[in-house]
Amino acid sequence: MAGTPDKLGALLDTARVLDALHAPYALIGGVAVGIHSGVPRATVDTDLAVHSAVDRARIRRALTEAGFTFRGEFRHSDNFRHASGEPVQLVVDPAFDPMVERAARFQVAGVSIPIVTKDDLIAMTQRAANDPTRRRSKALRDQADVELLRGEPPDPDEGW
Repeated sequence: MAGTPDKLGALLDTARVLDALHAPYALIGGVAVGIHSGVPRATVDTDLAVHSAVDRARIRRALTEAGFTFRGEFRHSDNFRHASGEPVQLVVDPAFDPMVERAARFQVAGVSIPIVTKDDLIAMTQRAANDPTRRRSKALRDQADVELLRGEPPDPDEGW
């Protein structure tokens, strides 16, 4: 899995809590890009989409009880910090619900984790890249992720 041990621990602990709540969810973001592309992807946090029908307050309570620190609520997300210090963002957006429902499960460190399909990850990343309010550096990273997912991985021997 692309990422640090902190990312892995945060992902697995979040997945255990969401699975215990029977909350439909799927891994998205840079960690999902790394898994789908096979190319490790540096990312600040671990992002998961949670079905919008799930009670956000119930998830907050369960994650807090599991040792996560609640960092803030936003229109379409709740932010946490795992005990390791790893930031975890739970995205709750009805536009992502069909993607959560289509997610396929992958084995990550012996745990079955739902991850959005590559096509859905491309669509949501392209949507983010085209958001006029998105910081330019993030939009460019999103565009690079789309190309990576479409099959244009970097050549490790290129350019030096």
